Amino acid sequence: MKDTTARMPAVRPRLGRNVVALAAVSFLTDASSEMIYPLLPLFLTGVLGAGATALGAIEGAAESTAAFLKLGSGWWSDRLRRRKPLVVLGYALATALRPLVGLARAPAQVLAIRLGDRVGKGIRTSPRDALIADSIPPEVRGRAFGFQRAGDHAGAVVGPLVAFALLSWTGMPLREVFLWAAVPGVLSVLLLVVAVRETPRAPVDRSPAAPAAADFRVPLPRRFWAVLAVVLLFALGNSSDAFLLLRAAQLGVAAPLIPVLWALLHAVKALASTPGGALSDRLGRKPLLVAGWGLYALVYLGLGAARAEWQVWALFAAYGVHFGLTEGVEKALVADLVPAVRRGTAFGWYNLTVGLGALPAALLFGFVWDRAGAPAAFGLGAALALAAAAGIAAVAPRRVVPVRPL
Repeated sequence: MKDTTARMPAVRPRLGRNVVALAAVSFLTDASSEMIYPLLPLFLTGVLGAGATALGAIEGAAESTAAFLKLGSGWWSDRLRRRKPLVVLGYALATALRPLVGLARAPAQVLAIRLGDRVGKGIRTSPRDALIADSIPPEVRGRAFGFQRAGDHAGAVVGPLVAFALLSWTGMPLREVFLWAAVPGVLSVLLLVVAVRETPRAPVDRSPAAPAAADFRVPLPRRFWAVLAVVLLFALGNSSDAFLLLRAAQLGVAAPLIPVLWALLHAVKALASTPGGALSDRLGRKPLLVAGWGLYALVYLGLGAARAEWQVWALFAAYGVHFGLTEGVEKALVADLVPAVRRGTAFGWYNLTVGLGALPAALLFGFVWDRAGAPAAFGLGAALALAAAAGIAAVAPRRVVPVRPL
């Protein structure tokens, strides 16, 4: 009898309980967050009287605050070898503070609440990403991170649509909509506590980046730092999405339709994230990142040149594809490049790098918008994205993840 096992296709590893549960937690959390976020620019500028520069300062400061905490929480989760307590603490803190935007009476109060919300995000993000990487084999990293991002973006579809329904069908004021955002947030924390399991010891990592003996003192590779430098360059041109919503309103998208536009963006993100991550498992991370950042540049140029409302809807959809090509892929690349014992720290540095660019990017974008107009601001963002695409093509490895046997 002939041996046919060599011709049998290998079974693709499953994503597992933790990845699925954390994607569901992200879904509920973003449903809560996105009941607020797409309406925040209108709330700040229309209700509280803030300008574009103030909007940029609030969003940039909030994201930068989160970034510094992401480094510390990732490092601490490596030392503890326990990720879940920090993940639970971060989600619970953000859930408690986020809806308080509905009680704010001044831009400074919104800033304080956003800072508290982002503190929670800073505590949870790096340990959560490391927990995902600990819970899966390396050959499905891209798909796992893409799936988590898909859950996140699916929640960001539901949240704005709920806000739209409450605003349009019930006539509920903005402030009350913000307070109702507490409901899915509480559900997310309960699901996290019940469904996610601790993974105290990372599985054996057979990728080329894995050291022969796991040691916390193992340095992070030089290529990892080179990739982070390029990520920082892109981050400097990646201003807050609040400016995209402000541009949409400027081009004629009515206030009740802003949440629907935001939902469209995240629907495309959700549909593109898992295929984008899985494609990077097959083709490598570099081609996806170059294509995704190039698409970002085209979208920004389009938003700067747009003159009609319908163009906004098309460009937001294209913007969603960019996220599918890059978000999960960036995180998978981080996991590819570092030893398992340093994953929390590596994700902390990655998230810090992204956050370090948030405040100067938002301030610069808002300043250029106020002084030279929206087209000039979007043109600057496009130029930095193209420079980053060239940089990642030069420094990222062609392939790190082992090829799955056929």
